[in-house]
Amino acid sequence: MRSPLSLAIIYMILGIVFTYFAIQQVQMNGWGFFAFVLIFLATLDFGSGIRMLFLTLFQKRKK
Repeated sequence: MRSPLSLAIIYMILGIVFTYFAIQQVQMNGWGFFAFVLIFLATLDFGSGIRMLFLTLFQKRKK
């Protein structure tokens, strides 16, 4: 099983990638449906990454 810290890093990287693609999509084609999908995915990934970071911090405090 992967540690929460490694999952947090992966989710944050995915959030950055989806944000970059959303910015490129908006610059090329404007605010379309696909741009909103990319922003939604980036938001989910950033939220999951932050949740995993907090989980890691709370696990370290319990030890």
